[in-house]
Amino acid sequence: MNILFSIILGLVQGVSEWLPISSKTQVLYASYILFGLPIAAGYAFGLFMEIGSLGSAIAYFRKDIIALIHDRKLLMYLVVVTIFTAIVGAPLYYVTDKYLQHSSPFIGVPMIILGLALVGIGFYIRYTRALPKIGGLDQMKMKHYIIVGIAQGIAALPGVSRSGMTVSTMLLMGVKQDQAFRLSYLAYIPASIGAFGVSLFFSRHEINTDIQAVSLTGLAIAIITALLIGLVTISYLLKFAKTKNIWKLDIVLGLLALVIGITVTIFYYLLPGTVNLS
Repeated sequence: MNILFSIILGLVQGVSEWLPISSKTQVLYASYILFGLPIAAGYAFGLFMEIGSLGSAIAYFRKDIIALIHDRKLLMYLVVVTIFTAIVGAPLYYVTDKYLQHSSPFIGVPMIILGLALVGIGFYIRYTRALPKIGGLDQMKMKHYIIVGIAQGIAALPGVSRSGMTVSTMLLMGVKQDQAFRLSYLAYIPASIGAFGVSLFFSRHEINTDIQAVSLTGLAIAIITALLIGLVTISYLLKFAKTKNIWKLDIVLGLLALVIGITVTIFYYLLPGTVNLS
């Protein structure tokens, strides 16, 4: 493994984690197509690169994290969302890991569906100019927290984008665009820690074997790259989400998810039996 390999995969992780395109899927395909890394090793590599994205979120939202001591509303939001993410996500991950790991023919379908939803939301905002029904966290209620948690838990399925699920869900609920992105990224922090722990617990033996295919130095470079690129990506997306042209961002992200979802689906059928994305 060379430095270029690590930087490229770190770049893929650092950008795709915050877009509705399933970062794990992108890392797996990039490692497989560009560098010929075994899929199992690519999965282990991508799992540990989540540390970089987690670092990006913690660094960017450090003030919000510190404010949790006094901000009970935000604390309750994160606790409830995380609980329901675990309730939904842990069983889905277990089923996927044990029973679906050799059969993922519809891996790109979730991204296609999310892409269509985001494009639709973008055009709806553009042509109706409807104001959000929920401005932000202060107007959200317990039922909204639960719905976001369930949406995030569903992202445990192969090919489902966590940020795509949570952002699109909040936009459909009427949450203001910049708040939807911010609350989605904040919810990622505890969910990522939990997902990392669950993945290690259920797949610890396979991961221990597969990670030997990559070097610790290369992994460290990829993690650092993902962290730095993630900071830039988060900052850009949140700034753009505050503009009046948010509908353009929704459409662009939706089209991106569509293109990648279709590409992933086609690629799966071109190389049958070689790709395991669970």
